[in-house]
Amino acid sequence: MRKIFVSPSILSADCARLEQECKSLEKSGADWIHCDVMDGKFVPNISFGMPVINSLRKRIVIPLDVHLMICEPEKYVKQFAEAGANIITFHIESTDKIKQTIDIIRSCGKKVGISLKPDTPLEVLEPYRGMFDMLLIMSVEPGFGGQRFIETSLDKIRKARQLYPDVLIEVDGGINKTNAKAVVDAGADILVAGSAIMNAANRKEVIAELRKV
Repeated sequence: MRKIFVSPSILSADCARLEQECKSLEKSGADWIHCDVMDGKFVPNISFGMPVINSLRKRIVIPLDVHLMICEPEKYVKQFAEAGANIITFHIESTDKIKQTIDIIRSCGKKVGISLKPDTPLEVLEPYRGMFDMLLIMSVEPGFGGQRFIETSLDKIRKARQLYPDVLIEVDGGINKTNAKAVVDAGADILVAGSAIMNAANRKEVIAELRKV
């Protein structure tokens, strides 16, 4: 039986209490902390950058799962690595320097993740087979929290599991207790959940329920 990881997204966190929020997630059993970095260009929203990652790294122990939703990530991945990211994921649609971006992340000693928007086919990954550790499948359009899970994502997850049996598959967008089992059954290893965890009265209970599916 494979281990299922839960990586709560802090996009829905109270930013005025971010340290307390992350420590709460850590104490509640989160495996990773999912940090959505947005630049207002690649996606129509702005969140936070390297200083926040650096501050969190000093205050929590579990890995920081940094998801870059930014243009030209090759210009910034080294800074995010130095700030304390453990896993750095960038969107294949965000740059034409994909191999260079992978190489920079790898040279910093970090795990490499590649993310795909809902409409981006898995076939675009083929030239980079064997170069990444994790595939992040977006099950909503990136840029905003609280969206509904796109049901056709399940087919994409199943296909990705077949094509990349040795790569971790992370799924982000609309994950909750209702659909988590279907997502895991399709082949996901890591569940990213934002509002389903952050808005829960008992975060520990929700994280445990997501993991045990």
